[in-house]
Amino acid sequence: MSNATSVGWGIVGCGWVARDYVAPAITASANGHLVALCDLNPQALAAVAPEQPQVLRTTALQEFIHTPGLQAVYVATPNAHHAAVVQALAAAGLPVLCEKPLARTAPEAASMIEAATEAGTLLATAFDQRFHPAHVRLRELIATGVLGTITCVRIHYACWTPADWTPQTDLGVYHNWRISPEEAGGGAMIDLAPHGLDLTQTLLGEPLVEIAALMQRRVHPYPVDDGAVLIGRTASGVLLSHSVAYNCPDNYPRRTLEVIGDRARAVALNTMGQTPGGSLQLTHADGRTEDVAFDLEASPFQRQIEAFAEAVRTGRPFPYPATLDLHTMRLLDAAAQPTAHAVAPASAAAPAATEPGAGQASLALTY
Repeated sequence: MSNATSVGWGIVGCGWVARDYVAPAITASANGHLVALCDLNPQALAAVAPEQPQVLRTTALQEFIHTPGLQAVYVATPNAHHAAVVQALAAAGLPVLCEKPLARTAPEAASMIEAATEAGTLLATAFDQRFHPAHVRLRELIATGVLGTITCVRIHYACWTPADWTPQTDLGVYHNWRISPEEAGGGAMIDLAPHGLDLTQTLLGEPLVEIAALMQRRVHPYPVDDGAVLIGRTASGVLLSHSVAYNCPDNYPRRTLEVIGDRARAVALNTMGQTPGGSLQLTHADGRTEDVAFDLEASPFQRQIEAFAEAVRTGRPFPYPATLDLHTMRLLDAAAQPTAHAVAPASAAAPAATEPGAGQASLALTY
């Protein structure tokens, strides 16, 4: 840990998310700078931050780990490699912000949290939508009672992801690992639903305690789900209806967040995703509508990077501990079970403090 004003960042996994969002967010951040990149593909390495030739680029993780000035790492590899990479970084004492989902399964995620805990270093999941200004504002409205008693959250989060999808086909740098059962651990549900599950819990300040899902393989000819519908219930009884899809054409409306209360209904359009902007509107019970203002330019990626770097720089806790993310992984595991209803492992009795994920029963106190 360093008290320096600017935290030295590295990225492991140089796909399009690193190239288009993470590296630019680090470069633009007020408290961080990029020092190292690691990927097995030299073309992918070269495509990230090409305007910064001073950045170390390596295909060897151990060389990356020993980069002078490296103080925090963003992991953006395919899901199958999260556990091994995070465990190696944690063993070296490096704080890690890891792409969602934290792992392919809850046991994998628990092993990562255990490694970070044993090493005494910081681990968090990169849920950038926690930091979108519209979502921050909506959380404030919910907390202050503007919406009244919340009854339901509805989310539609979808995209078009055919088997041959890549973000930059002309270079041949990337491949669509998100449709591989081995590399991703699933399809549309494990890729997209973590955002909605986490955002629901973040907005409401309480955990989802029950979850069930139906999945489909309807449009694309690959061996993972291309769509899913999840239903859930929070500890206080708020219901969640969440649809995700890889089979939704991009020209359709595909990013909608709705929170319904007995005093007002909030609808956020095009706020879920990697980019700033979108809209947030309230419809009050008396029929009045109100556009809610928020910062349309602020990048959720950059705000997340700055929040994590601040925790690294100062030693203060990151506002979203990894135990919350383990609970979300357990929800996903439960939803994937072939049963009519699956109850996630959150109960009134807190687990022993020595267990990975200890304290998940008190999630409502830590949001």
